Amino acid sequence: MKKPILLLTLLCTLVSFSQETNDNFDTSKRDELKLNMTNLIAFKWLDVGYERIINEESSFGVGTLISLGDNSDTGLDEYRTFSITPYYRHFFSKKYAQGFFVEAFSMLHTGKDETYVIYDTLPTSNGQYEEETYTDFAVGISAGAKFVTKRGFIAEIYLGIGRDLLGNSYNEVVGRGGISIGYRF
Repeated sequence: MKKPILLLTLLCTLVSFSQETNDNFDTSKRDELKLNMTNLIAFKWLDVGYERIINEESSFGVGTLISLGDNSDTGLDEYRTFSITPYYRHFFSKKYAQGFFVEAFSMLHTGKDETYVIYDTLPTSNGQYEEETYTDFAVGISAGAKFVTKRGFIAEIYLGIGRDLLGNSYNEVVGRGGISIGYRF
């Protein structure tokens, strides 16, 4: 009678131990490089990110966005020319630094605003568009999901919104999001 109970206890211990380590992910890989493909294809922005994993459920990173051309035809954040965005992510998954996440971010961004200036008040008033550059600082929140293969390939999708604090830009709201691909090393 003692042998079957001992065997059953040993089997339960072995099964429960194997369930704890079923991820088989290399937890020594803590750095990630990513490229936001949505911003590159749809909005003519080069958006590159670096992320460092703190532990199995959190990370911090920074994204840099540079405008590659005229975005006046996109209608979405068309005036932004550069931004640097540090962020902190918290993951809600049993897997190592992946799955659903919520992100808090800040964004220092520059851009160009166009305003129409009228020179006189006659019925046939003359005026022209004048371009002004601005720098503003925003804070916001994002949500998304990250998927990582065992070999380190990353795909993530996220969407967020933030509010400018300095009031220097024409738009008071900034957006953050896209579909990124990258590599964890």
